[in-house]
Amino acid sequence: MQQDVEQIVERVALKLGRGLSLEDLDGVLLAYSSNQSHADRVRVNFLLSKRVPSDVSAWQLSHGIATAVRPVVVPANDELGMLGRVCVPLLVRGFRVGYLWVQQDLEEQSATAILAELPGVRDELDLLAGLLLDSNTAESEFRRRREQEFLAACGGESNAVAAVAGWKEIQGRGPWQVVTILDADGAGSAVDPLAATLTHRSAALQSTIGVDAALFSAGTETHSVVLFRESGGRADHAQVLVHYQLELAKRAGRKVDRVILGISEPIQVIRQLAGAYRQSKVAAQAAAVDLPLGELVDSRSVGVYQLFDRLQAPGGWDDTGSVHFRALEDHDRNGELLPVLELLYDNDGSVQDVAAKLHLHRSSIYNRLGKIRQLIGVDPLGGAIRLELHAALKARRWAGRPRI
Repeated sequence: MQQDVEQIVERVALKLGRGLSLEDLDGVLLAYSSNQSHADRVRVNFLLSKRVPSDVSAWQLSHGIATAVRPVVVPANDELGMLGRVCVPLLVRGFRVGYLWVQQDLEEQSATAILAELPGVRDELDLLAGLLLDSNTAESEFRRRREQEFLAACGGESNAVAAVAGWKEIQGRGPWQVVTILDADGAGSAVDPLAATLTHRSAALQSTIGVDAALFSAGTETHSVVLFRESGGRADHAQVLVHYQLELAKRAGRKVDRVILGISEPIQVIRQLAGAYRQSKVAAQAAAVDLPLGELVDSRSVGVYQLFDRLQAPGGWDDTGSVHFRALEDHDRNGELLPVLELLYDNDGSVQDVAAKLHLHRSSIYNRLGKIRQLIGVDPLGGAIRLELHAALKARRWAGRPRI
């Protein structure tokens, strides 16, 4: 494969009559052309060190190459000893696999000529992108089959469970935890399911490299799944979260604001994998709609959301299920009553804490409680009605969860 990549880079360089270099998403040199009338200092150092220096990388990234889907002109930088060049993002079905760099000649004042020549090598660039995709670790056929088997085991398929239990990286390393990794804002928004799946697979694989507690990872169209060796702390999980967010942004070519890790209860035997996977998904979904739960979310901490997953009505959330809640919704057009009530329930009925969070005087909270009491004809802080309304508030949130 490497020989094919180098041959294509040489072929494109000959067609364009320019020096080229090919790098991966981390700035590591993959191939370069031999012909070059003049190599600037940046190119010479890159070919020697095989990696883009941090100052050069910062200059390149400042021109938007990480999110670009078309060629980007990166101007010269005398301080860096860098001539102008054009960055050609290499993508397959929206999945970013690398960058091809075309350097301007010493006497050229602009990149206009390069941009005009690039359409003539479109076929070679597509072929090059395809080869890079095939070389991606997450895209190897062996890796694909293993991930499919792991996900089947998470779904409870008995043959897959037996197979995964026999994997050498799993045997004797329990107890385990299943972790669902969810991009809170991007779940279900992908235009191309295949590209989204590969993006999640690659992000999970890259973010768990070097994390001993992470035993295996897989990706789906909407999220990633990682099998962890159970541990009392969350340092490894936090490390994976940070790296996953960076990898996802790099591969998806967009900003990723919030990534959630839903963490299951420990399991002692692999045949419990399906139940643990379900727990981790519910935890991630709950945190996506209930921000105070945070980003590292244990399944036991999501409270009543654990029940909603089991009690889901065939038609979804029905807001007529609670007469009292419907009455409040109908009258709360400005959103002044229900948010106060939810905060009170979530903060053990502390008016002082709720007033501080909403930047209101305590008398304003009491006034709203009085209005609620008047509307429903009963004290909203009383036992049974409190349970009913609190559950209804959380059920409304659960109805807006990402479907994964």
